[in-house]
Amino acid sequence: MWSKRQEVDYALQRRNKLQALRRPQRSLEDADACDADPLLLRSATHHGEPSPIPCPICETNEMANLNYVFGDQLGQYSGRIKSTDELNDMQNQYGEFKVCVVEVCTRCGWNHMIATYLLGDGTRRRPPRRQKTVEDIYG
Repeated sequence: MWSKRQEVDYALQRRNKLQALRRPQRSLEDADACDADPLLLRSATHHGEPSPIPCPICETNEMANLNYVFGDQLGQYSGRIKSTDELNDMQNQYGEFKVCVVEVCTRCGWNHMIATYLLGDGTRRRPPRRQKTVEDIYG
């Protein structure tokens, strides 16, 4: 991705959370660490990209990364999940949008935001015209 900028890595927060789980006094419970929403688990199962690292909690290889996109120029498409290939195409079509990468274990429910960054070519554009969705048609 040639236009990636303002990248924030959340590895230190992730490490801190995992260390808190492993302490003897356990300031975090397993239920707090593996609290993925059912919709997040479903999204990871059907739209996630396989992660190269195993789950830090259950140590299985069922981890998936989700790329959520947000931005004013995306219009009604803000907040959707996109693949890495789609992000490469989108960086030429939109001026600026934010990508939030979330890792999710579909087995135990572990989830954590691992990175955020901006993409886009820097040219200001109007959001696309709103198109009718199934919810608009059928209520």
